Amino acid sequence: MTGLIQVVGGAVVDNLAHPAALLVARRSAPEHLAGLWEFPGGKVEPGEEPETALVRELAEELGIAVRLGPELPAEEPQGWPLNERASMRVWFAEVTRGNALPLEDHDELRWVDLQDREAVLGLPWIPADYPIVRSLLDSVAVPVQESLRHD
Repeated sequence: MTGLIQVVGGAVVDNLAHPAALLVARRSAPEHLAGLWEFPGGKVEPGEEPETALVRELAEELGIAVRLGPELPAEEPQGWPLNERASMRVWFAEVTRGNALPLEDHDELRWVDLQDREAVLGLPWIPADYPIVRSLLDSVAVPVQESLRHD
């Protein structure tokens, strides 16, 4: 699959070790995606490492510095398919400096509670992001027996 556009996205959470909230971004453009929610991020430039691209994109789009955590595994090595021309790799990220603002490509940012699965899935996401959102929610779900322990 040569020529596939590599996109990176940030699953920006409040805490990498124990994520409870996810920062989501609402697109302002292009017109067919305006009003839909997504993981902030963008295209990897030629010769750029995906992780470097994500740090750069989050700084440009949201004005934040981040520490990257693990990548959210996709079934394909090139990442989650977005369309026939592009795929996206997603990393967990935690803000280390700055307050996230919708500087480019977005008109609203929102922290959503990861324990409220219905509210997260109820947002009007870009359609290609739904499988990623479901996988993310599954990966951060706290098993019932663990949530009942009081260590």
